[in-house]
Amino acid sequence: MTKRFVVGTRMSQAVMHGGQIHIAGQVADDRKASLEEQTRQVLGKIDALLKEAGGSKSRLLSVNVFLPHIGDFDRMNAVYDAWIDPANPPARACIEAQLAHPSLKVEIIAVAAKD
Repeated sequence: MTKRFVVGTRMSQAVMHGGQIHIAGQVADDRKASLEEQTRQVLGKIDALLKEAGGSKSRLLSVNVFLPHIGDFDRMNAVYDAWIDPANPPARACIEAQLAHPSLKVEIIAVAAKD
């Protein structure tokens, strides 16, 4: 059975299928915020979507982080490392990529197992 969460005209913010929760690319709402604050906002959105779908960050399987400037890697990781469950870290990639708007400093996609 497939279940969709926060369904819009173009996409769902999360889709649960086959025991997995697929989180769409999340970006910050405050585009004027610092990289660290944008990262916190994005991770908060992921937490909320996982909770709504019956999952949690301790069940993350994979995370893909997109940064427009790979030089921001350490600053993003300072926030990410404080958020992630250290006993259950997911597989992860970090890619330098142009994001949808120049004010966006980070975008994160995630896949988790349903609790």
